[in-house]
Amino acid sequence: MPHSILSRYLDPDVLGHVADRHLEPAGLVIGNLAGAHKSPLSGFAVEFAGHREYVPGDDPKHVDWRVYFTREKYFVKQYELETNFVCHLLLDVSASMRYGEDREQKLLYAAQMATMLGYSVIRQSDKVSLLTFDDHVRGFVLPSNSMSQIVRMTEHLDQLQPVEKTAMAACLNDIAARLGRREIVMLFSDFFTDLDELEPVLQRLRYSKHEVVLFQVMHHDELAFELDGMVKFIGLEEPDELLAQTDDLRRGYLAAVKRHNDALGEIAQRNGCERVIVDTGRSMSEVLIDYLNKRNVLVRGR
Repeated sequence: MPHSILSRYLDPDVLGHVADRHLEPAGLVIGNLAGAHKSPLSGFAVEFAGHREYVPGDDPKHVDWRVYFTREKYFVKQYELETNFVCHLLLDVSASMRYGEDREQKLLYAAQMATMLGYSVIRQSDKVSLLTFDDHVRGFVLPSNSMSQIVRMTEHLDQLQPVEKTAMAACLNDIAARLGRREIVMLFSDFFTDLDELEPVLQRLRYSKHEVVLFQVMHHDELAFELDGMVKFIGLEEPDELLAQTDDLRRGYLAAVKRHNDALGEIAQRNGCERVIVDTGRSMSEVLIDYLNKRNVLVRGR
């Protein structure tokens, strides 16, 4: 694969700031490899968790003899297992994500963020996958903790052609059926979708014990509407054009965006999802460092 494709999604300057920062799961995880995170399953390894009464077939070496001498019953020691986690990166590649130029384009910015976070997850020996969608699921790079996974992800990202509308709720239902249990789901989108349809899908993911993080990726123009004069607006998902004086639109537009974003924030809070607003005008290093710092403080406080 040409080096230019990899460098398009992995910025060495950003990596230098975030590569060694760990991304810890907020809850207990279930995996199939020994790793660095607490599992909800009990076994005979790592950190003492408690006792249970001995049953025939248990290994006698785990019998707690001190308890036997005080209670005259056999009890075995149990320990918390440590395990790996799987982080699923879900990227909205619908046409509205094309807004912006160069590195401030929403899709490129979101793809770079996902790749950077995926790199950090793999660096700590956990697994990462990539799923892309618009009106249907476009691609699924299966979970892996090999560094070659980053190559597979960037190859897939470089082949994307965002031309369709988003059907987020239907796609997330499809994706939810493919996931395991107690995994991390990171969704990158501008969330220009029907929020009433989105909430039941988020509820489904949370019911399956997944940790859900919503990265709402928006261009600074969309957040602040700092446009002046007469502007022609061209639809990215609809073949519509509107020539208008920006002063006539600003107040109504900002009020509509605030209502939409407030509703998304309420849905996230109501369903125990983490939500992060991302302005593509900000340095990605700052965005990722702020997010990982805040996340680790919250995780340690739980």
